[in-house]
Amino acid sequence: MEVRAKKSLGQHFLVDQNVARRIVDSLGGGLPALEIGPGMGVLTQYLLQRDDIDLKLVELDGESVDYLLTHFNGMQGRLFQADYLKLDIHRLFPGQYNIIGNFPYNISSQIFFKILDDRDLVPEVVCMVQKEVAERIAEGPGSKTYGILSVLLQAWYDIEYLFTVEPGAFAPPPKVRSAVIHLRRNSRTDLGVDDKAFKNVVKTAFNQRRKMLRGALKPIINAKAARDGWSPEQLSEFVAREIFTLRAEALSVEDFIELTSSLQ
Repeated sequence: MEVRAKKSLGQHFLVDQNVARRIVDSLGGGLPALEIGPGMGVLTQYLLQRDDIDLKLVELDGESVDYLLTHFNGMQGRLFQADYLKLDIHRLFPGQYNIIGNFPYNISSQIFFKILDDRDLVPEVVCMVQKEVAERIAEGPGSKTYGILSVLLQAWYDIEYLFTVEPGAFAPPPKVRSAVIHLRRNSRTDLGVDDKAFKNVVKTAFNQRRKMLRGALKPIINAKAARDGWSPEQLSEFVAREIFTLRAEALSVEDFIELTSSLQ
């Protein structure tokens, strides 16, 4: 029995066993782990060999679920047919858990946003994504690929770009190169600013990334001026600060935290 890769689900099955072993070996042990989108089980086979990992799996595709139940012992109670993005993870894990997977490329950003929501329970993530997404997440300030996901993830995780995976490692081969990245929860427990305000500043700044921040953040700046009852002179003095002459890609996580604090 083979599973037909479905374009609608962004499926490209990893078939290179060496790459699969490298991905699994990159994940630390000692905590339960969730594999997202196991497909035909190329990672699963090696994860099940590890005594230091209590594995659970979530897979949306019914054909893949049938394949896994047929080809792997002990899947009952481990394997859940569900959409990870809609799943109540805390039904599966009462405490901390790690995440591993070859993420479907068409929803990888949404997966990362859900991981961020659960960041205090997810100390480690090892995943394969499209190479340009991996670069975007791992890059620091000053890069053209540095963006919203870079800042939001780097605020809470230390990110390491592990290795590149060529299209020939998959069936069917994707049209893009892939990469494996490793996220480890950092020591930050609080941003010191409102979390929603921080996200709003980051997203608004990068949504018009070619503009200087005084232009890109104009709606947020004007809202603060109205709240605080500033005069035109006070507003002009505020936006004359050097940080507002920069573009979003020039700012570090700490810069964005400081910027958010000044706009609250």
